[in-house]
Amino acid sequence: MVTVSPTESPQYRALLQVLRTAESLWAVSRPFFERWELSAAQFNLLNLVADHPEGLSQVELSRELLTHRSNVTGLVDRLEKKDVVRRKASATDRRLWRVVTTPLGLALIDEIRPEYHAAVLRVVEGISEAEAECLFKTLSFMEANGQRLASREGSP
Repeated sequence: MVTVSPTESPQYRALLQVLRTAESLWAVSRPFFERWELSAAQFNLLNLVADHPEGLSQVELSRELLTHRSNVTGLVDRLEKKDVVRRKASATDRRLWRVVTTPLGLALIDEIRPEYHAAVLRVVEGISEAEAECLFKTLSFMEANGQRLASREGSP
C-alpha cells in the first residue's frame, strides 16, 4: 500500500490553491480600487454599509468583514476623512455608534458597483452554477473547520 505524505494529499493541494487564489484576487483588487483611491477593505466596508441605511455598528462590521474591531476603526476613520461614511449616534443606545454612508459615499458606490460586478463575472467566467455551488459548500466547510480550530486552539 502506497501512502501519500500530508503535503502531497489532494486536500493539502486544495488548501494551498485556496491560499494562492485569495492572494491572486487581492493582488488584482489593488489596482482595480486605486482608481477610486480606495483599498479593497475600504470598498468592502463601504459596500456593506451602503446596503444598510440605518447603518451598522463597528461590532457588526467586524463580524461581517471577519476582521478585528480595531481594524474596522481604522477603516472607518479613513473613510470618514474621504467623507463617504460617518459615525452616527444610535437612537436606542447612547453608547453605540452606527456607521452610515454619506451622499458622497452612495454616489461613489453607485459608480463602482457596475464595474466591480463586471470584474467579478470575469473572475468566475467558465465556472458553472453547479461547480460554483459545490465550491461554495466546500469553502464553507473549510471555513467552519478553521473557525472551530481557531476557537478551540488559537490560530492553526
